[in-house]
Amino acid sequence: MGLFDALFRSSEILGIAEETLEFALESSEATHPHEYMGFLRGTDAQELGLEQDGLVITDVLVVPGTESNSVSATVRTSQIPNDVKALGSVHSHPNGVISPSAADLETFGRGSVHIIIGAPYRRSDWQAFDSEGHSTRLNVIDVELPDTDDFFDFTQADIDDDLRR
Repeated sequence: MGLFDALFRSSEILGIAEETLEFALESSEATHPHEYMGFLRGTDAQELGLEQDGLVITDVLVVPGTESNSVSATVRTSQIPNDVKALGSVHSHPNGVISPSAADLETFGRGSVHIIIGAPYRRSDWQAFDSEGHSTRLNVIDVELPDTDDFFDFTQADIDDDLRR
């Protein structure tokens, strides 16, 4: 299995956590007039208290060394961690156009959902797309996200258990 195959595993995506969408909108605005770029990671819905199978987008991973300007964002693929919960990507279009460019479509094959956020970065200024660049619906889900302090609370046994999955 290649890096991108492991990084972008398919699973049913139920939606994006409201706090995660707000973070992406705020980050896009803070990066303006440059593009913002990140990868979407998910959490099992049942871990968030939902009684459904699937994943909820709960995190945006910003890759170190990402370079951006007003018309593009470039990720150094060698800096992408081997994260099995990455589901797709999110990036901004400072020009406000909320549709994929030809360059966007080239990267959309990696992952199943891709979000484009356009200036002026209001709650209505985003759209989700599938891997072929077709507009798709992505529910915004109001869930309580795990405490970020818990993210770093793990042992070697936890790591070994994750590696066996």
